[in-house]
Amino acid sequence: MDVTKAVAAYSIQQVGGEPPQAVLHLSGVVAPVLDGLARVVVGVPPDPGPAAAEFLSAIDPGELERAALGRHDLLDGQPHELVRAMLVQLVEWARGGWSGSWEPADVAIQPPPERTP
Repeated sequence: MDVTKAVAAYSIQQVGGEPPQAVLHLSGVVAPVLDGLARVVVGVPPDPGPAAAEFLSAIDPGELERAALGRHDLLDGQPHELVRAMLVQLVEWARGGWSGSWEPADVAIQPPPERTP
C-alpha cells in the first residue's frame, strides 16, 4: 500500500548503539492499520555528468567563442582569460541564461574527433 499522500509528517530518532527509528505520522486519510515491511530508500545525490554532457554537446563552439570574446567584463589580460570567460559563460547559460534551443531528448553525444599526430 502506497501511503505517500497520507503522510502528514515523519520523525527520525536514534539512540546510541540502537538502530534508527523512523515514525510516519498519517494524516487520517488512511486507516492506521498498516502492518508489514517498509521499503526504505536512502537518497544518493544524482550524477551530474550525463546532464552536463548533454548540455555541453548542444553548445555551438562558434557561439560560445563569440559570447566569451564579447564579455569585456571577463577579459582582463590574465592567463587563461578566454577559458575563464568561456566557463563563466557556460555557467550562466546552464543557469537559464542561454537563448539557444536545447532539448535534452534531441541531443546525441558525439565523441571528440580523433587527433592526427
